[in-house]
Amino acid sequence: MNFQLVDIEAYFLVVESGSISAAARRSGLAKSILSKRIVRLEQNLGTELLRRSTRGVVPTDRGEEFYRRARGGVHELEAAAEAVSSREQALRGELRITAPMTFGTLYLGRMLFPFLARHPALSVKLDFDDRVLDITRAGYDLAIRITRDPGDSLKARRLATSRRVVCASPGYIERNGRPQRIEDLPQHRCIGYSNVRPHRLWQFAADAAGGAPRLLSVPSPISFNNGELMRDAAIAGLGIIVLPLFIAAEAVRRGDLVVLLPGERPLPDSIYAVYPATRYVPTKVRLAIDHLVAACGELPPWERDLPDCSQ
Repeated sequence: MNFQLVDIEAYFLVVESGSISAAARRSGLAKSILSKRIVRLEQNLGTELLRRSTRGVVPTDRGEEFYRRARGGVHELEAAAEAVSSREQALRGELRITAPMTFGTLYLGRMLFPFLARHPALSVKLDFDDRVLDITRAGYDLAIRITRDPGDSLKARRLATSRRVVCASPGYIERNGRPQRIEDLPQHRCIGYSNVRPHRLWQFAADAAGGAPRLLSVPSPISFNNGELMRDAAIAGLGIIVLPLFIAAEAVRRGDLVVLLPGERPLPDSIYAVYPATRYVPTKVRLAIDHLVAACGELPPWERDLPDCSQ
């Protein structure tokens, strides 16, 4: 078999893009060139890899198996080549990153700007999406995940703790009173997050060392699938929220929101940079993560100059 790497890469690009047209736009190559390379790969393999559908093109069963087995090997080859040449060359090529929408728009972009300025030959594509994507299949080099468990299928490096706070507007507190303990929350109007189950949202640290987290069921007559919208609803006086501090921090600084329940700690998440589990980590990925770790520091930027939340 006489494989050519450009043919295999063309196949990966089409699978990850969902169509030859989308792959052509993404790569800057003509559709005819991509089609020719895939046909040549299929001829060398002696099997059909792609099948047309109403959604574009999808891998056949054998095409899916080839993608799954070969993708990691090509990543290894690219990373190894970059590792031995990176000492003499500036960062080049494309770095694709995906991150949750709110964290991306509020903080990730501005944290990455100095890195981009230092590496002008590096092409960076940053996509914001609250879905947990298969980053290898989707062609991403790096993803930001906010979770308590990044899983075992990817490599992960922790960037920061994502503390969460319970808060409400001064107007809501004036009209409805201030809860004194978490058991008071079910008697209040609370704002929900529709992307997770309520008991996953309203979790608090154990009240004794070694104890189990305390899970709370609260009424949520209104809920949203976006943290910024939840914050704005709380500022408007519509209820009590539990939010990551990176979303609530500016409103707390301005006094638009007041942190409730001092001494109680909603369970925090961690912010991770995750990337494919290959033997060789591409230099562009490693340096981008190093930069993000330094940008977060011991105290992440959203917690700096913040009034004491007593959390």
